[in-house]
Amino acid sequence: MKKAIALLMTMMMLVSLAACGKKDSSTSTDNAEPTATEANTATETPEATEAPAVSESEPVNLTMWCIAVESDSNRHAYETAIADFQKAHPEINLKWEATQNQDYKTKIKAAAAANELPDIFFTWGGGFLREFVDAGRVYCLDDAYANYASELQDKFLVNHKYDGKLYAAPTNYNVVAMFANKELLKQAGFDQVPGTYEELIACCDALIAKGIIPFGCSGKETWCVTEYLESMIEKSVGATALTDMYLGKTPWNNEGVINAVNKFQEMINKKYFDPEGIALSNDEVKANFISGKYAFYINGTWNCASFVDIADKVQVAEFPVIDSTKSQLGELIGGPSDSLAVSANSKNPEIAAMAALELAKGVCHYGYLDGNGLPAWTPDYDTSNLNPLTLAVAEIMNNSKQSVLFGDGIQSADNANIYLDYVNQIYASAIDGKAFVEGLDKDLKK
Repeated sequence: MKKAIALLMTMMMLVSLAACGKKDSSTSTDNAEPTATEANTATETPEATEAPAVSESEPVNLTMWCIAVESDSNRHAYETAIADFQKAHPEINLKWEATQNQDYKTKIKAAAAANELPDIFFTWGGGFLREFVDAGRVYCLDDAYANYASELQDKFLVNHKYDGKLYAAPTNYNVVAMFANKELLKQAGFDQVPGTYEELIACCDALIAKGIIPFGCSGKETWCVTEYLESMIEKSVGATALTDMYLGKTPWNNEGVINAVNKFQEMINKKYFDPEGIALSNDEVKANFISGKYAFYINGTWNCASFVDIADKVQVAEFPVIDSTKSQLGELIGGPSDSLAVSANSKNPEIAAMAALELAKGVCHYGYLDGNGLPAWTPDYDTSNLNPLTLAVAEIMNNSKQSVLFGDGIQSADNANIYLDYVNQIYASAIDGKAFVEGLDKDLKK
């Protein structure tokens, strides 16, 4: 009987894998923005879904990689979600490890290339995940997702589906925002975050006159530079135009992009940015903002959790429009991206798929309560004590019109590396706007 059951399970797994075998390299550009909704009040711990049958004498061992290092704002969410999962599923042994963001990207790409991915792994949606899917490295989650469809709406899966099939479970969604220290702004004569680009420049000049550094940005982690640059490009050319450039539909040689890059470098030349930032990590820059060294910090809205202790001093807003003939408020950088996927090479893919969805739901639950972004999973727990900065982000998202996925996520891995190299040269003032667009048009793979 045991042998018959084992043979039946093996046949079912093969059929499931075959159904998910067809893949393509398309990236969805659906611009429908998820709406931040009010939560209901229910249980405090995510309800676990029953796992596929596992023999009590033979516990299943699963491995997981993620980026929730000790200093990551999502660390608590991962630790708590994992603890809940292991309590609910004692028949599963989950071993996990975290790697810093920038190093993780290199690590996970190397593991995918060698077909040595862990059972469950953190990934970003869009082009980053697409290459793993195209290489046959990712297990299709369609069958497992059927048990969670009522909790995880399809509109949050746009960056994780390829050829209509789901390959990762998103946790939450975030956008790039501008965090401001209201006390420092008051010293420069401003009661709130400037609403126009011209006012922002005037505010920065006033801050400099008071001996206050307007911005802090990590040069050691190039993705942090993109948070500033992409906001400025989008507010110069518009969300649709920027998306088309990322996807190779239109050239980068666009006057709006050139102007945005040059304005960014003007800010650097005018000492708006901490000159020491070029050698600092993001954690160091963020700590400087928290301590009151900078007036502004532009980064993902997951940072609401990091600023909870100074929430009364912080205002969160979106970057102002630079060219109102091309862009408008409500066009944002970001969207559903952070997620958990399963290796197609896992020895227990069905169980790993269930675990990935359960863990994604748990990380979403605790991450939302902590202030690490808005929930991709429908909340069914008490949210009455949400971080006020998270509520402010929800208001921004409710009024949003369109978003563009992060530049190093929407593009393929090779193109993302080329793109980040050019961004790094911009921050180092090694190239100007013209060289940036011409270089991208020449070097990016079509």
